[in-house]
Amino acid sequence: MQICSVCSEHTPKYKCPACTIRYCSLGCYKQHKDTCLPVEQPAPIDPEATGSFNSETWNVEDLLHEEDIVDKAPLERLKLLGQSKELQDLLCNPHLRRLLRFIDSTDSKDIAMKAAMQEPLFVEFSDRCLKIVENEDKS
Repeated sequence: MQICSVCSEHTPKYKCPACTIRYCSLGCYKQHKDTCLPVEQPAPIDPEATGSFNSETWNVEDLLHEEDIVDKAPLERLKLLGQSKELQDLLCNPHLRRLLRFIDSTDSKDIAMKAAMQEPLFVEFSDRCLKIVENEDKS
């Protein structure tokens, strides 16, 4: 049986996406993040630095193809994500922004998402997005 790498008391439920240690709670995560030593990963290519930044605007329909998506949220619901004060507050967290940029830039998005779902902050963010899109509350 594994034990939390931070408190050495409880069974770990989460894994740090930066260094992959296992921890049991938000308290242990907060304690760990101050001393976290991330595993070196290749830096994502910055499109602005390479001059390949595409300034054209895009919309959700450019990314989604009807034959690829079985369960697609209506565009009106997706637009509500940009209007959510709670999501804006969550996105002020630099750790969450780094995590989202990493997921966006990686070739293995499925693996990155699985790792991110071990992160309480990311779970909170994704749950909030789902509540907004699924119309579970009116905020």
